[in-house]
Amino acid sequence: MAQLVSTAWLADRLGDPALVVFDASYHLADTGRDAAAEHAAGHIPGARFVDFATIADPSSGLDNTVPTAEQFARRMGELGVGDDSTVVLYDDSALHSSARLWFLFRLFGKDVAVLDGGLAKWKAEGRPEKQGTSRWQAATFTARQNDTLLRDKSDMLANVDSRAEQVVDARGAARFTGEGEEIRPGQPAGHIPGARNLPIGMLYEADGTMKDAGGIEAEFIGAGLDLSRPVVTSCGSGVTAAVLSLALARIGKDSALYDGSWSEWAADPATPKATGPA
Repeated sequence: MAQLVSTAWLADRLGDPALVVFDASYHLADTGRDAAAEHAAGHIPGARFVDFATIADPSSGLDNTVPTAEQFARRMGELGVGDDSTVVLYDDSALHSSARLWFLFRLFGKDVAVLDGGLAKWKAEGRPEKQGTSRWQAATFTARQNDTLLRDKSDMLANVDSRAEQVVDARGAARFTGEGEEIRPGQPAGHIPGARNLPIGMLYEADGTMKDAGGIEAEFIGAGLDLSRPVVTSCGSGVTAAVLSLALARIGKDSALYDGSWSEWAADPATPKATGPA
């Protein structure tokens, strides 16, 4: 399945019993936005809301940690995703948060698509919306984790010395360079030594659709990445790193994701930290 689908593609398939549409909107606390309430106020017909707290490992002390295969399979089954379901994800978030759920599905063995332009484009085109909540039947979903798509702190520490893999950080430039404040109280700003910086906004057009392959390649190359070499994506807590992973997949480039990202790295006094531009 293609990584992105258009609003027209989705509109033509609404009502297909094999189709499962998810609203994967997620917002940082300082925005004051309530994703669940916004979903209830208006969503693509048939869409099911995914609370990010229900697709993370509750035993972790970090935000948005990848769940176990068993946890993910159980939650997707509860949400009505079967092994043969056609799944489309969207969001209405500055974080382009549907990419995080796209990454989790990919990690656990299922190809799904993200709605290009999200809910904003759907609404701008005057397409139908529904209020309230949708109904569905539970299903059985099989999850098999592909460990090659994840990196942990020990992997990243080893990579600081070896530089075997390029690291690209999705956070804003001020947080990356250390000139701005980190959003998590008490944590230093800065970045993993050797990392490059590509804020996710650089990957999108003005209407919220993702740039084409040439535009995506240009942004990664402009950030200092060699697309012939391995890449690991990172961010604050693994959400916007998935946007980088999605963009790389769009140009046929495999990547891994550092799930702990800066929230884990910065919290450890022993990890090396860099400031300034890449």
